[in-house]
Amino acid sequence: MLEEELLYVLALQRVKGVGDINAKKLIAHCGSAKNVLNEKRSNLEKINGIGVSTLQYLFDKNNLKAAEKELNYIQKNAIETLYFADANYPEKLKHCIDAPILLFKEGNFELTNQPIISIVGTRKITSYGRDFCEKLIADIAQYKPIIVSGFAYGVDICAHKAAIKNNLTTVGVLAHGFEEVYPKSHKKYISEMHKNGGFFTDFWHNDVLIRENFLKRNRVVAGISEATIIIESADKGGSLVTADIANSYSRDVFAVPGRTTDSFSKGCNDLIKRNKAAILTSATDLIEMLNWDVEKKVSAPIQKKLFVELDEKEQLIYDFLMENGKELLDIISINCNLPIYQTTTILFNLEMKGVVKPLPGKLYEAI
Repeated sequence: MLEEELLYVLALQRVKGVGDINAKKLIAHCGSAKNVLNEKRSNLEKINGIGVSTLQYLFDKNNLKAAEKELNYIQKNAIETLYFADANYPEKLKHCIDAPILLFKEGNFELTNQPIISIVGTRKITSYGRDFCEKLIADIAQYKPIIVSGFAYGVDICAHKAAIKNNLTTVGVLAHGFEEVYPKSHKKYISEMHKNGGFFTDFWHNDVLIRENFLKRNRVVAGISEATIIIESADKGGSLVTADIANSYSRDVFAVPGRTTDSFSKGCNDLIKRNKAAILTSATDLIEMLNWDVEKKVSAPIQKKLFVELDEKEQLIYDFLMENGKELLDIISINCNLPIYQTTTILFNLEMKGVVKPLPGKLYEAI
């Protein structure tokens, strides 16, 4: 992105009362952030969903002044910026309506050609949760997933440390700017995080941590990955919110079950009971549900059977693949309006019926 446009994107990001959804509407209508901030108010008010209150602070000149200071910090500290319309923006986040228009990146990592999973849970992790988290990551290390979490106490830092121990890339999504460290005791891990991955945030460098930021952070944690795993959670907590957000994005959610008497298993057990998460008892559950082993299957020639009977949802997916050719699992799920876990099961049934075949990279093709 050109420096001038980045300046205007920063200014638009800073406008009070606009938010990411409306910012994308404005940019789509005007063609660029610069055009938005140079457009007549009367024209912007005609955009569907944009009201007078949304535009109240849009033309405040202090936004551009603040953006100039932030741009100077970005350039001085070599911060990478990821704009929602650019190729370097995380692919899965592009499909989330409320994803940030701009992300800031520190560290040495890329989010291409590798599976990405988010692992979250209680800040008061038990020995049961710690052991499960460490074993899970060790068992899936051969698939080279990128491990995403929130760099907080408990499950978050356990996941980051286990990823580093197993030579995996790990990314912390922050609820504040890069000038702050939270919690302070995790400052000692920052160097290792940079060597083995790094950090994302959509907050400016001097934005301090406030409670509301955690909710904004959680949408990135849920949206950036193909699956969210809840290791331990009480009956209330941020990890349950992250699970809800992941479900709203039609992403896979997994929860680790525990004894009914354990307070920090209550949230996970409830997610499973209410069909908001698939049960996760071992790495095998995750590998099978996400089809990570599909490229290792022996590919015997598959011939389409004549007069195969398909149910309504099978026919829906089959017709979609016939019309569109090879497609990713996520794209099939979104276009057929089916959750990932259902789509995975239906595709497996279609494979067994000899009318669909899996391809490397979570692609599927009708035969």
